[in-house]
Amino acid sequence: MTAPHKVYLLWHVHHHAEEGEGADHFVEPDDFWADEQAGDDVKLLGTYSTPEAARDRIERARLLPGFREEPTCFYVEESVVDQDEWIEGYVTD
Repeated sequence: MTAPHKVYLLWHVHHHAEEGEGADHFVEPDDFWADEQAGDDVKLLGTYSTPEAARDRIERARLLPGFREEPTCFYVEESVVDQDEWIEGYVTD
């Protein structure tokens, strides 16, 4: 049996803030959260073969407009290729 092939998804969240209020940002590296209904803008920056490659991309992205204003709002998610993630149905309200 071969080891599962892993990839690393790099996400960034631009957190929405009401006028006159500050936005909440990630505090810890694994502190990922987003509320798209409230206006948070979630972006997938890429899929990488190693965590190091994802971290390199973060450093390059932090030089760009928008990303440099929210430099702590990156999240690297490990994912296994060919593995089901949503294994049950769902119900809408």
